[in-house]
Amino acid sequence: MLTDRVLAGLAETTSPARVLTAREDLLTYASDATPLHRCVPEAVVIPRDTEQVARIVKLANEEGFALIPRGAGTGLSAGAVPTTDSVVMLFPSWNRIIEVDAVNHTAWVEPGVITADLHAAVEPYGLFYPPDPGSMRICTLGGNVAENAGGLRGLKYGVTKDYVMGLEAVLPTGEFLSLGGKSIKDVSGYNLLDLLVGSEGTLAIFTKILVRLVPKPQSTRTILASFDSVGAAGQTVTAILAAGIVPSTLEFLDQVTIRAVESFAGLGLPADLAALLLIEVDGRAHAVAEDADAVDRICRQQGAREVRTASNADEAEDLRAARRTSFTALARIGPTTILEDVAVPRSAVASMLVRIEDIAAEHQLQIGVFGHAGDGNLHPTCITDARDAEAVVRAEAALEEIFDAAVALGGTITGEHGVGLAKRKFLERHTGDPALRFMRQIKAVLDPSQVLNPGKVLGRSARCEHPPLGHPAYEEALA
Repeated sequence: MLTDRVLAGLAETTSPARVLTAREDLLTYASDATPLHRCVPEAVVIPRDTEQVARIVKLANEEGFALIPRGAGTGLSAGAVPTTDSVVMLFPSWNRIIEVDAVNHTAWVEPGVITADLHAAVEPYGLFYPPDPGSMRICTLGGNVAENAGGLRGLKYGVTKDYVMGLEAVLPTGEFLSLGGKSIKDVSGYNLLDLLVGSEGTLAIFTKILVRLVPKPQSTRTILASFDSVGAAGQTVTAILAAGIVPSTLEFLDQVTIRAVESFAGLGLPADLAALLLIEVDGRAHAVAEDADAVDRICRQQGAREVRTASNADEAEDLRAARRTSFTALARIGPTTILEDVAVPRSAVASMLVRIEDIAAEHQLQIGVFGHAGDGNLHPTCITDARDAEAVVRAEAALEEIFDAAVALGGTITGEHGVGLAKRKFLERHTGDPALRFMRQIKAVLDPSQVLNPGKVLGRSARCEHPPLGHPAYEEALA
């Protein structure tokens, strides 16, 4: 429990109105978008500026409580779930786009800026911010940087880290740090910028972010191809890339997901389809036309049942809906939806899909798969019921086998969701002991008091264990 002195210190640093302790407020911030993980914080604090952030962090070091930085709470690895004796730190009013520099193709933003709002703000300048996480209409840039978020355009454009040029941040000791800038080249010293990007709230609290922008593509063409077998869809992905075409988007949906999407959105997708590919090419108009024609031809050569090309922006958005609604559609099937995240080399995508199908059958589970086929990042999504302890055990066993299968194929346990609490016990299988030890040493140096998001990623000191959300014992544990 936090002492009265700590609560008074938080109120003095900010204001009483910026420190929340009411039960209904605390329950709101007890979880993120990850099922099966939940813990009620002792308080929520809403700092107004960087100076207040630094003072709160110093207070945490002095009084021995944990701080949990939180964006929009859309994370899928329990990275923003509180721990015992913790205070959640929110940034709802830190939502200014401070500067758009059309000459240097950069923008300074605060961490609470919604990702989609940045997209819209830079387009009048003829510029484009490529990262587009599935939750881009609600997720924040601070959270994107903390998780090194990816998205549908990752194949061509990369992920968040490829667009972070500078950071201002408060370290776990309360010190202020400024890194990077608008210079395109900078090799002065160790690359601390990349160390902090993707650190999942364990090494710094971001207060200002400098992002790189690129010229907005002149033209985009959107194609939806349907297949009677997963193998044919996988071979089509390989053939498109082998032809030297790099789509901005190359997405996959399996039959379970297609049926869920059709039930939810009514897009006219046949129930017997085995797989769908959503493909987008962008760039200069003449090149886009050539690439789109080539993609259409390749899909047909690989046995596509149907190939649909959008003729205008509205029709393109209709085709994208098949992919954009995948998770929402799957979430309607059962009480609990566990959206997971593995990545394998592109050449291993077909093998990984078959392995997931086999694992689902072995454990008598319904697992839909969608994801970024072009860069090997797949999202096996398990439909279960958190109120059924036996079903949860089967789901967790199946997902563990899926992680092992991804690593065995030369892949990784997470391509974009992060480790957080949900995958920390699997991290060593991927990194090995020396790398994990090195990470723990870095954490110990930067956060000697273990105040910033403790227990996340590295698997130690996660001081909150409750029954799964929805389990009969859950409410009793929170009482």
